[in-house]
Amino acid sequence: MSKLLDQLHAVTGPGGVLAGEAMAGYGPGPWDGGRPVQAMAVVQPATPAQVAAVVAACHAARQPLVVHGGRTGLVHGTDSRAGEVVLSLARLRRIEAVDAVGRTLTAEAGVTLQTAQEAAESAGLLLPLDMGSRGSATLGGVAATNAGGNRVLRYGMARMLVLGLEAVLADGTVVSALNRMLKNNAGFDLKHVFIGSEGTLGVITRLVMRLQARPQSRQTALVALHDFAGMTALLNRVDAGLGGTLSAFEALWQSYYRYVTGPGAGRTPPLAGDYPYYVLLEAEGGEAGSDARRFEDVLAQAAEAGLIADAVITRSDRERDALWALRDDVMRLTLLRPLFLFDVSAPLVAMEAYVDAVRGALMARWPEAHCYTFGHLADGNLHLAVSAGDPAGADRAEVERLVYGPLQAIGGSVSAEHGIGLEKKPYLALCRSPAELALMRTLKSTLDPHGLLNPGKVI
Repeated sequence: MSKLLDQLHAVTGPGGVLAGEAMAGYGPGPWDGGRPVQAMAVVQPATPAQVAAVVAACHAARQPLVVHGGRTGLVHGTDSRAGEVVLSLARLRRIEAVDAVGRTLTAEAGVTLQTAQEAAESAGLLLPLDMGSRGSATLGGVAATNAGGNRVLRYGMARMLVLGLEAVLADGTVVSALNRMLKNNAGFDLKHVFIGSEGTLGVITRLVMRLQARPQSRQTALVALHDFAGMTALLNRVDAGLGGTLSAFEALWQSYYRYVTGPGAGRTPPLAGDYPYYVLLEAEGGEAGSDARRFEDVLAQAAEAGLIADAVITRSDRERDALWALRDDVMRLTLLRPLFLFDVSAPLVAMEAYVDAVRGALMARWPEAHCYTFGHLADGNLHLAVSAGDPAGADRAEVERLVYGPLQAIGGSVSAEHGIGLEKKPYLALCRSPAELALMRTLKSTLDPHGLLNPGKVI
C-alpha cells in the first residue's frame, strides 16, 4: 500500500493525498453526523487526467475506490471503509465554457450546482436543475445520482439536462462523450450508462449541461387545500391554465407545515395551520405583467371552484425566498430523535392511501410516532421524515418495512431521486424485476470486473 500511495502522491502532487492524521482535516459530509471519514487515504486529483491516472493505479493494485462529490446524499452511497481509498473530486472546479448561442455549460465534475447556476445566469441563461443542497452538491454527483429537485415537473431529472459527459472506467480508460447537441442519434448514448449509476460503473469527470432561456418573470404562491383530491385537481387546472409555465408544485402535508412553522422555527406562518394540505407552486414566464395577471386569474378560478381554501401570493424576492425556506427547511428535521428519512415515489392515484396506510401502521406500532410528509407532488415524489422506535436497534428495519413494503403493490419505487447506495439495497427488488437486476449485474461485471468502484453499493 505504501507503494501505491507513493504513486498517488506522484500523480496528484503536494496536498493531493491525505493519509493518517492528515485525514482529520477532511471533514464529514453534511449528513454524516460528525463521523470522520474511514479510509486508507483520501486522494484529491486536480484535473481529469489525474483522475484517470489515479483510477488506473488503483486498478493495477486491485485497490477499491469510493468517489466523493459534495457528499450531500442521503443513502450512504459515499460510505467508505478503512481499507478503501476515497477519490474526492472537490478540486475539479473549472467551468470550461458557457456557450450562450448553443445554450450549454461545460464544466468539471467538482463544480458545485450553485456555481454552475451562477455562471449560467451571468450569461443570461438558466441551469434549471435545483435543490436545497445547491451550495454543496456537485455536478458530477447530481449526474451520478440522477438528482431531481424542485423543477423536475418542467425540466426533468438530471438525466434530461446532461447532454454529454466524460467518464473514467474502472481500469483508467477515459470515455469522452462531450456531446453538445440536442440531437445526436449516432449509436448508443453512452452517457446514460453513468448517469444514475452512483459511481459503480465509472467516474464522471466532465459534463456538458443543457441551459435554458432565463425566465423574465416568476410568480410564487402558497395555497391551502381541504383535501387531497383538491390538490391533484389543482395541479391539472394550473398546469393547463398556465400554458406550460408551471415549474414547481410542492406539496406539504399538515404535519410538515406545522413543524416548519411551529414554535422554535423562527418564522411567522404565512397561512393558518388548520388545513390538511398545502402547496407551494411557482410559474416562470417571459413577461412580468401578463404572467402575473394570468397566475392570479388561474388561482382565483381555482378558489371559485372550491379547490383553494386560502392563499398567499408573493410580491417580492424576499417573500418568495421565505416561502421556499419553508419547503427547504429539511435540516430542521435533524433535530428529531430518532429520525429516518425516506424518498419514495408513488402514482398520484395511490398516493393519499399510501401515506395514510404508512402513518397508520407506524402509529399502531409506536403510538408516539411522527411522520412528516412533503414532496414534489407533480412528479410523484414523496419525502417522509419518520420519528419512531430505536434507530440503533431492530426498529429501523421495521420502520423501513412499513414504509417500503406497500410500494410494490401500487407500482411505486423505493427511491424517487436519492438513489440506492447502501441504505436501500435490500429493498431494490421491490421495484426492479429479476431481469432488470440481472442486467445491472451484467453491466457491473463487464465494466468493473474486479468490483473496485464504489464496492457494495446499489447491487
